[in-house]
Amino acid sequence: MSAAGHEEPAADRVASRLRDADFVRLVATADGDALAATGLLARALRECNVPYQASLAAVPRTPSTDADCTVAIGHGTGEVTLHSTPLSVRAVDVARELAAESVDPELALAGVVSAGFEPSGSLLEAATLERRLGVAIPTDDRIDGLAGSTLFHAPFSGDGAAVEAALEDFDGDDRELASLVALSAVQDAPPRAAEAVERALYPYDCERFETLGGYADVLDAVARERPGTGIALALGNDVESAALEVWRSHGQRAHEALRTATTGRYDGVFVARCDAGEEDDSDAVPLGTVARLLFAYRSPEPVALAVTDGEAAVLAEDDTAAADALGAAAANLDGRSTARDGHGTATFDGTATDYVAAFREAL
Repeated sequence: MSAAGHEEPAADRVASRLRDADFVRLVATADGDALAATGLLARALRECNVPYQASLAAVPRTPSTDADCTVAIGHGTGEVTLHSTPLSVRAVDVARELAAESVDPELALAGVVSAGFEPSGSLLEAATLERRLGVAIPTDDRIDGLAGSTLFHAPFSGDGAAVEAALEDFDGDDRELASLVALSAVQDAPPRAAEAVERALYPYDCERFETLGGYADVLDAVARERPGTGIALALGNDVESAALEVWRSHGQRAHEALRTATTGRYDGVFVARCDAGEEDDSDAVPLGTVARLLFAYRSPEPVALAVTDGEAAVLAEDDTAAADALGAAAANLDGRSTARDGHGTATFDGTATDYVAAFREAL
């Protein structure tokens, strides 16, 4: 679900535009890759003494601002758009043109992993990370890490007591722990789960959050839940404890929502209707994460749709039809959407049932 119709200029042209601006607005989608890209650009702008403001939203709006330059990261509503996935790699190219010394390769690689890609190339060489056996979690506590992770979905995911029970008689090493996670994740899951769970295995060690995969998982959680904390994290501020708290809550609610959702299989789409939760944001369903887990570990169809009253998230094998359906269904219900590379989010005025009907008709 790429931002079709928006030509992406060369990195040196973007850097020149930003360097000459009196004020830059960075407007990003709320996901880990976009957050990493935002942090990389913000660090470079700070190094160049260019004032900026950064924001994240599930469905970003074109800001009403006097900024000289608005950079749309992951969508197409700015004077400059960055939409090539991984966004963090594209942001590195621009940041190197602005202030090469500002580039944090671990942050960039965490964005790459969050986007679902394997780390490689000059960034991996610059980070000099070592790979090891085991599971990619952001803490040194196995129970805490396995319970909170959204890199996979297993019977014990989201539940610390269930993880303890699963590990009660376990006295194996990291290799055996990885095997336990992999076998648990593919149990009663579609074939694509075997590939999806590999994101959580054989991790790279890193300075922040123990492993690169754990770092990516935290980035994605804070981007979706607490954008302010996410931006502070991407800027290198000391907010790791707060970010981990957000990550724990996010994982618990995502896995619980997936388990308790009412599911329906239709021609080409698998739908999970989730309870909207209370008005308090701390109880809201993280639909983007639910859609990703639904697609990887539950959906027998090529499109997975997670929906509540007023909001929906989709993940698909073939992005074009799903992107069109996401936008058409939202527009039909006086809403908006944004999408790229197989995933997207919509907000709308109506019930989950209204949106599912409109999406199926559009698809």
